[in-house]
Amino acid sequence: MFSQRTSFDNEQDAYLVMLALGGNREAFCQIVKRYQTLLCTIAYSALGDIKHSEDVAQETFVEAWKKLDTLHNPEKLKSWLCGIVRFKISRFRRQQPTKEQTVDDPELLAGHPAENEEPEAQAMSRQQHALMWQVLNSMDETYREPLILFYREQQSVERVAVELELTTDTVKQRLSRGRNLLKQAMSHVVEEGLKHSKPGAAFTVSVMTLISGISPPAKAAAIGTGTAKLGSAFKLATLLTVLAVFSGFISSFFGLRAGLDQSRTQQERRLTIKSVVLFFVVTFVYIAAMFGLKAIAVNNPSLITPITYGAQLLILVIACSFVWLTQRMLYAMRTLRAHERIFNPEAFRHNADQPGSKRREYISRLQLFGVPLVHFQFGMPEHTDTPAYGWIAGGSHAYGLLFAWGGVAVAPISVGIVAMGVITVGAVGFGIISTGTIAIGLLAFGASAVGYKAYASLSATGWESAFSGGLSLAKEAAVGPVAVANYVNDDQAAVLTHLTEFSNVYQWVLAAIAVLVIVPAAWHAMQVRRRMKSPHPPHS
Repeated sequence: MFSQRTSFDNEQDAYLVMLALGGNREAFCQIVKRYQTLLCTIAYSALGDIKHSEDVAQETFVEAWKKLDTLHNPEKLKSWLCGIVRFKISRFRRQQPTKEQTVDDPELLAGHPAENEEPEAQAMSRQQHALMWQVLNSMDETYREPLILFYREQQSVERVAVELELTTDTVKQRLSRGRNLLKQAMSHVVEEGLKHSKPGAAFTVSVMTLISGISPPAKAAAIGTGTAKLGSAFKLATLLTVLAVFSGFISSFFGLRAGLDQSRTQQERRLTIKSVVLFFVVTFVYIAAMFGLKAIAVNNPSLITPITYGAQLLILVIACSFVWLTQRMLYAMRTLRAHERIFNPEAFRHNADQPGSKRREYISRLQLFGVPLVHFQFGMPEHTDTPAYGWIAGGSHAYGLLFAWGGVAVAPISVGIVAMGVITVGAVGFGIISTGTIAIGLLAFGASAVGYKAYASLSATGWESAFSGGLSLAKEAAVGPVAVANYVNDDQAAVLTHLTEFSNVYQWVLAAIAVLVIVPAAWHAMQVRRRMKSPHPPHS
């Protein structure tokens, strides 16, 4: 049974390594969850300090992420990780040769409080950890390491045997000897302390945050057949992530194609291209600025607070810029179209360009409470146009009783450059549940998110909690490489940000973004081409 369990674990390790080599960070997250207890135990058994042991274990996982392509036999992942952590332990000891580990050392006393532990109980926890190590330090490491791992692994002899690659009989003998070495008066304190010292969700989050800005390792040529496995190993989540990240660019492509199909003169084509390029430039400047601020804050910890607040000002400026550019673009298109109709009337001989042409919009005959079920506009906006209005609406300005898509979209479910409603997806989204480049709402997901609870890739600002791969600012809890809050990157922050629940819904959020953004844009571009594309080349 022991060999079968080990063989299965090795196969799972190899599979996760193959995925991680392809840049799949979720696969590496599974590796961290799988071995964080083992590596923290080895480090703690050697160093006797929970904080330092977790720091060393985190450094081990970061080093493993950087050099994963040097692991030529993925089935040996566990041994490889153990080798790295033991090297890190040795280097840590050499770097602090004069530091004695005693129970009077304030850093040693700074144990790892249990999840949800009240502040007034933490002093007692620190004393408990100090007494625990006083007893453990008197034991030989041969017995100390299995004993620590035994209580951190829910008192499973079989699991300890698998992790340390020992037989169950050997583990039982060492545990028996270890217990006999414990001072009877201290045994209860040690056992309870070890249970609460196990690394939790915050450890995993911290490791994944540290590697968020590090590119995945290059595929190792020596892995051979591993690359073949990798091709078939991509999961649905990977596809959804790619679609969600690039959905804005895909939508912009369809918008550009529709704009060119709507254009009738060279001036209108130039305005369409200029507008799309301008939005891309603002987006890239925003992304570059956020990455720059993150880099400055990481390298200058004393500037974290002012930089984090400065990033919020930048987000406000970018959000206002998107709203202003959208209104300006639509106004410029209407004005140019009116000008071109006067000075280039021959460019508008196509039936679709005649006033009142039914090819410029679709209004369904079916109505509900006197409102069309569907109202979509397909022509370039003109001064005579009124906003699209229906249960499902689409156009430069769209108001939907159920769903709206367009430049400015307002509906319970809305998708647009500027989107407002209950559930929104947009370059700038305002809603109860909001997603987009800049998402503002009670629950906000985006590149930048502002809300009661905010989750973002670049910057998150939350009244209660914020989670971000870049800058995180919140009143209560913040998780991220650069974070400002009452609780920062600890177990309490992990609880308040609801990271477990977030990971369960994240794939659904990605799927919704991809569907809501790409599908209407593609359908609208197809309909514009079918209805509005002129058989004559644009006039100069």
